[in-house]
Amino acid sequence: MSVPPSAQLIPHLENRGGVSCHGVVRAISTNALMEQLRLKYQQRPWTETLKLVYFCMDNALRKPVSKAPDGLLLSCMEKIERTLNAQSMFSVMNVLERLSRQKGLTVHVSPSGTTCYITSMMFYVEIQLEEDGDVMDVKLAHFEEAPVVCDDLVQLLRMKNYDAFGKILEDLSNMYQIPGNSEMKAKGYLALQALEKDLYSMSLLDRTQDLNRVTEVLNGKVGHLVPRTGGTPMNIEFYISPYQVLEAELNNGSQVCGTKTVVTVEGTDTLHKLPLSPLIIDPQAGDDSNPAFLQLTDELSMDLPAHFVLKFHQPVPMSLSSIEEIQKLTGIQISGLKLAPLYELIVQSTLKEKCSEDLSTNKSCFFVSLPDHPKHCYFINKGSEKSVLAGALVSKIPFSHPKCVPGMIEILRHQVAYNTLISSCVSEKHINEDDSELLYFEVVPHKNTSFSVFFLHPVKENLACVVIDVISSREVQCHLHVNPQDPTLNSTDDFVARAVKRCMSVPVVMRAVFRNAAKVKADSETQHKDTEQPGPQLEQTTDSDSLKESLSGAGQEDWAVKDKPNDTESTEENLSTAKLETLGDNIEKK
Repeated sequence: MSVPPSAQLIPHLENRGGVSCHGVVRAISTNALMEQLRLKYQQRPWTETLKLVYFCMDNALRKPVSKAPDGLLLSCMEKIERTLNAQSMFSVMNVLERLSRQKGLTVHVSPSGTTCYITSMMFYVEIQLEEDGDVMDVKLAHFEEAPVVCDDLVQLLRMKNYDAFGKILEDLSNMYQIPGNSEMKAKGYLALQALEKDLYSMSLLDRTQDLNRVTEVLNGKVGHLVPRTGGTPMNIEFYISPYQVLEAELNNGSQVCGTKTVVTVEGTDTLHKLPLSPLIIDPQAGDDSNPAFLQLTDELSMDLPAHFVLKFHQPVPMSLSSIEEIQKLTGIQISGLKLAPLYELIVQSTLKEKCSEDLSTNKSCFFVSLPDHPKHCYFINKGSEKSVLAGALVSKIPFSHPKCVPGMIEILRHQVAYNTLISSCVSEKHINEDDSELLYFEVVPHKNTSFSVFFLHPVKENLACVVIDVISSREVQCHLHVNPQDPTLNSTDDFVARAVKRCMSVPVVMRAVFRNAAKVKADSETQHKDTEQPGPQLEQTTDSDSLKESLSGAGQEDWAVKDKPNDTESTEENLSTAKLETLGDNIEKK
């Protein structure tokens, strides 16, 4: 877009005219300048001239927010303009221009004024508008590729969701932030395409017609994979908790999303050998259902200042051992890590997810409410300085070969399953707001992915303990320890382990243990009163019916201490045992 001649032409005209009178010079110069403008723009449509005038006026007012006294006002005006429902083509164009400039992109408008092009050196987005501002079509074209229609971008713009649209523009720009010329950047995009094809081939290995999404999320080699479409990058959903599944079943038509990661490429300061074409020829040719990969020859790969990354929407708290395991698998260090006690990171991440307002992450005591059961008080013991379990918040994981992805997904599943159990003890309630009965528990970390839950014996004054060892995302071992002189709690290790796998919630499991212990106490009192007619010897109720009964009525929203209407709470308290059985089957499948 051309810019009108500036006032610097006036001295030039003054010298040419040779007139000494300042007023006459100004008049002649102005007339000459206007004539030049008329000649230059007489062949152009008025709509383009109007946008040019607006562009010049807008640039004249625009100043850095930090230096201009009216910067805050300008920022607020931009937000208001983006928030308002644009009712005209001109206002929609204005919003798109502002948004694109904020992302460092260039904007061009067609002579007709109905098409907006958002461009960079490596891609462009074409947006076609109606006269009233409605979006007709959106196309995306990558470097030296034909444009393709992007339904996802069309929907975002029709919904006036400019924040999400801007995030996609930002992701597209970041994908090409690879050092070097346009050819080098294009090679990075070609490597990403090759990786996506290999990952999609791996996702088909275990897929059958009757395979449901939850099973694929929990057991698929690369989880539940959704290919890249338009401006939306490829993403992998690799873990979903039993109560997220239960929440989806309670709300007909809804689909609860589990933990996801996005697959993309990023520029680096060092060279990495990346494949430029798919490396899987026959997905079924490998051993143990693992695909066979071609060797990275010079014909199939290239050293590029880039690597692939798995990016998370929210940073994932990971133990130092899990981080080291991933780095050993990929051969690339994860940069930007700040080590801290793992339990502090889990508490911090959980509070950020559950609470709408900021809460102090120094809290270690949390109150969790459950239906038909005394309130629980959980103390998160972060360990001593010498025995503290270190970890870090991981935002992205770099790698250079598609064969690393299944292993990374399995490590991530393991870590997120462990985090789910610890976070189930955390709530936004860190003050007991009433005088209701309380049961106290202390969560103490062990090495790797095991921890203990200490509590007072329901009958005696001694401590009891449940040790939970998360072997993998699908395997949990539990051991219930009580003083040999104390009465049994009527729960075997197998009962506790199956309860953990079916709900992945420490409060719900502890409620099941306490309910079984209450049955022992009640039956013991009955036998003591009726000694003349002794009943049959009491056996531990560890069968499937007992487990279902103990777990029934435990809704996700209840143990998370979130306010819900009474009808929802009643629905969750009357969950059918059939649904719980289905959840258990999904978790236990391998």
